[in-house]
Amino acid sequence: MNTKDILYHLRTEKGLSQDELAAKVFVTRQAVSRWETGETTPNVETLKLLSAFFNVSINTLLGSPQQLICQCCGMPLEDSITSKEPDGSFNEDYCMWCYADGTFKYTTKEQLIDFCVTHMATESWPAEQVRAHMEAIVPTLKHWKK
Repeated sequence: MNTKDILYHLRTEKGLSQDELAAKVFVTRQAVSRWETGETTPNVETLKLLSAFFNVSINTLLGSPQQLICQCCGMPLEDSITSKEPDGSFNEDYCMWCYADGTFKYTTKEQLIDFCVTHMATESWPAEQVRAHMEAIVPTLKHWKK
């Protein structure tokens, strides 16, 4: 879906007119109309307001142009599991299990890997394979490169 379609869908799903949405994000009705026709795209600050208002990530508003992954554990991110900052805004770098309310849950790679091995291992994906996978992936993620 394109940004124009996503904004139209989110607005109508909430039962809002273009005027009502415009008032919520401090723009004109004409601006909302131009977004929904694809003539323009909201600026960064307005995308932040729309993200907070609709409770979706900016990545979602932009039509999910990239597949986001948690930069701590490597899990693919969707809005429902994306972490949030203490002010309620999305942090599109981490999942809610690795980072919540401004705090990281895992202090070492080993702690994270041990937790993942315990919870991800199955009969078809044994603990040794999970550990090898996580040991290869985790050091490449932004959080652990610091």
